[in-house]
Amino acid sequence: MAPAKHRDLNSLPGKLLPWFERHARDLPWRTLPADRAVGERPDPYRVWLCEIMMQQTTIPHGTPYFHAFTERWPSVEALAAAKDEDVMSAWAGLGYYARARNLLKCAREVTARGGFPETEAELRKLPGIGPYTAGAIAAIAFDQKAAAVDGNVDRVFARLLALKGEWAAEKKVIAETVRALVPEDRPGEFAEALMDLGATVCTPTKPNCLICPVSDLCAARAEGEPERYPIKPAKVAKPVRYGTAYVLRVKDQVLLVRRPDKGLLGGMLALPTEDWVEGGFAETRPPATAEWEDIGEVRHVFTHFALRFRVMRAEAARKPKIPGAIWTNANAVKGLPSVFEKAYKLALK
Repeated sequence: MAPAKHRDLNSLPGKLLPWFERHARDLPWRTLPADRAVGERPDPYRVWLCEIMMQQTTIPHGTPYFHAFTERWPSVEALAAAKDEDVMSAWAGLGYYARARNLLKCAREVTARGGFPETEAELRKLPGIGPYTAGAIAAIAFDQKAAAVDGNVDRVFARLLALKGEWAAEKKVIAETVRALVPEDRPGEFAEALMDLGATVCTPTKPNCLICPVSDLCAARAEGEPERYPIKPAKVAKPVRYGTAYVLRVKDQVLLVRRPDKGLLGGMLALPTEDWVEGGFAETRPPATAEWEDIGEVRHVFTHFALRFRVMRAEAARKPKIPGAIWTNANAVKGLPSVFEKAYKLALK
């Protein structure tokens, strides 16, 4: 049960699940309650893929990628057999590219063992699967009594319990509370219902308490300030790094390279670039001798730092000899991470 200092939430599943039956979002990776009721089971591959893919992005942005992946690689075995560069290119634009590398590692490990493990503990052993993802897959795909606590669920329970303590400690309270509430008979629907509640009703701003199925249990609503929660530490300003990207064209071809497998944006197609350093732009070291023009800069924010990216452009009469060069039709460049796509679009203007 939830810690004694908080109000009793034992009635929450009984209030939430009937609401979910009526209002569940129809998502391409989801098996709806009505379909579950007649024996249709979620596909573990689609559940896993969506949980990895929708991290750090929105459903409207991520859904076209999900459709593209499942059309091209309709099973975990098909994905496991894919070429690394094809998957990395298809992932371009979703960000956090270590997820794509781990996606392939995980698909190959799952295929080698003959399928996904069903328990939270065993799922945690797979590449790229953390506590939330393991709980979500175990509950949704395998009906295991597992808790899936993401940002939406954190927000819902921070409000239900009006948590005012240090956020890292309160997150542990939330995880314990959710785990205690997971119903034995419908753990997957409970996990998805909490996600939907946070995404559509108990939103970050202007939560719609009037239509919330569990509003009578909510301490934050009783206080009259649900928007106040969750109470998190103030964000620390990100450090700024500086880099230079080079756009070299030879007739209708443009120079691209593939970044090293390890490190930021590992294995991705990219423009040639200097190292990204703090303190200001370093001296330029173009990949080839040409008349280089400074055409401005683009900015991009990563998890741990912000980047100011200077863009240099040049044209040459013939292709220089550059180790690892990938010459691509300049009007059909695809598969660039967002930061390089921004730089390339600037160069096209």
